[in-house]
Amino acid sequence: MKDTVIAVFRPDRAQYWRDQAWLAAAAMAGGMAVLWAIGSAHIWTGAVGGLAAIALRSWYLASEELSQEWRLSSVMLHGPNGRMATIGEIVAIRGMGSSVQIITKLGDKHLIKYNANVPAVIAELRRVTGVSG
Repeated sequence: MKDTVIAVFRPDRAQYWRDQAWLAAAAMAGGMAVLWAIGSAHIWTGAVGGLAAIALRSWYLASEELSQEWRLSSVMLHGPNGRMATIGEIVAIRGMGSSVQIITKLGDKHLIKYNANVPAVIAELRRVTGVSG
């Protein structure tokens, strides 16, 4: 059987930054909550620290995260860094925010991250693999 590429899934830059903004908001709230819980008079510094930490992390990881490409073929799902799953081994496909999680019979889990249209990615994967909802 010829291994033909059916679809290529690439991260969406705008979705990456939206996800990082939500992560920053959570880090800011968490930092403030911790400082409030310990009775600090400077609760606002938790927001500054949370924002700075996530902003630095997001900037540092952006080039790596946005280069992660997944190729769906008639036989395999090929991911970055040698990750792969045989189409027949995939048993579950589900959305998780802007990511799509793939689970194999052996329990391996893969994430196709920062998708602009998660339902479309899931539909394409289910169409090729035959895995139902």
